[in-house]
Amino acid sequence: MRLSAGDAIDMRLEPPDAVVQIARKLGESGHEAWAVGGAVRDALAGRAGEDWDLATDARPERVRRLFRRTVPIGVEHGTVGVLGRDGVLYEVTTFRRDVETFGRHAVVEFSTSLQEDLARRDFTINAIAWNPLTGEVRDPFGGLDDLRGGVLRTVGDAAARFAEDYLRVLRALRFAGHFGLAISADTWRALREAVYRLDVLSAERVRDELNKVLGKTAAASTTLRLYAESSALSQLIPELAATIEIPVEDGLDAWTLALRATDAVAPARVQLRWAALLHTIGYPAARTRDLRGGWRYTGHERFGGDRAAQVLRRLRSSNAEVERISRLVGLQSDLFPPDAPDAGVRRWLAHVTPGYVHDLFRLRIAMWRASPSPRGDADLKERWQHVRRVRRDRPVLTLEGLALGGNDLRALGLQPGPRFREILHDLLGRVLEQPELNRRDELLAIVQREHIGS
Repeated sequence: MRLSAGDAIDMRLEPPDAVVQIARKLGESGHEAWAVGGAVRDALAGRAGEDWDLATDARPERVRRLFRRTVPIGVEHGTVGVLGRDGVLYEVTTFRRDVETFGRHAVVEFSTSLQEDLARRDFTINAIAWNPLTGEVRDPFGGLDDLRGGVLRTVGDAAARFAEDYLRVLRALRFAGHFGLAISADTWRALREAVYRLDVLSAERVRDELNKVLGKTAAASTTLRLYAESSALSQLIPELAATIEIPVEDGLDAWTLALRATDAVAPARVQLRWAALLHTIGYPAARTRDLRGGWRYTGHERFGGDRAAQVLRRLRSSNAEVERISRLVGLQSDLFPPDAPDAGVRRWLAHVTPGYVHDLFRLRIAMWRASPSPRGDADLKERWQHVRRVRRDRPVLTLEGLALGGNDLRALGLQPGPRFREILHDLLGRVLEQPELNRRDELLAIVQREHIGS
């Protein structure tokens, strides 16, 4: 089909000039060139298209001869990276058809048919091709109608599509949440049945998919609720599924609080979104009855930090990500009192370390938005302003900032060992209370007076 020039949907398809240039060169050489994949889908849905890919009947070796600057991204699968004039690498892939599919690996062979290439794709909204030169749209499976009607459905038999690659279960949930689509009844049934095969997916693929949910959709909760409804959450992160219907306050459960807090964090801050999502994960383990028969969750932060680390390690997150996210979960309730003196704020800064301050406040704000209290917002602003005032004086917060170090202690005749660290920590504690003490002569006098010979 061809969209008219006045059609608003057609007007939104504005690929980079380099994409048109690559398509033109292929066309002038007697080959077809079609934009396919996510960029076409996003553009047709009225969103900014990214990662423009091209499909062509030209074989990989032909593509490499036609273009001077290429990268063999996956030549055996038909994909060549062509460096456009804008310096961006665009994937150009030969039409393919499936010969055999199983689990996540498919045996394919090259084809000369765009129809066959689109037939092997997962969902109808991803099986649309657009010609950058003519504006022609090929939509053999009704993807445009599904986009307009707000429906997500597979290309062909749903059970077969999911069995070909079980990651499609998670992709279906993400697309439905991201684009606000209702999953068709037959696709939903097949998806629910396929959920129990998610264990065949590698941890890295699951992690990457969850990072896309958190990093690309403002209302990540829409997709995450589908994770829960489909039982994918129970399969992948049972610790989070256990928070569903754990009562917390005002009729809210721990799962709902986590979802609200996640949405309150900007998608660009993926690690912070993880912390918001996992901040109630310790509630089930900490739950005890109070004297009035209600529930309390004393110490859930410590349990939460431990469980967050377990989840992230299971998903093969980097050590740095595990450390940062789990520590934020563990620190979520750790703020200085509203009436704390400057020394108290300095001690708090030394405890949480400066690198966590901004994200800890962002997390607290997200938690407040998840369950607003009358004074909570103003209280957080006042504490943040207090922190900024204290930090403007550039206080010493670590041992490295002390005016006296290990060499000075050795010069006094002290032997390196645990005693060194005890002395330095004592000095840091004094400097946190009285910053003016951080002079070498003052600290030497304290050591000589209170630690030599003690």
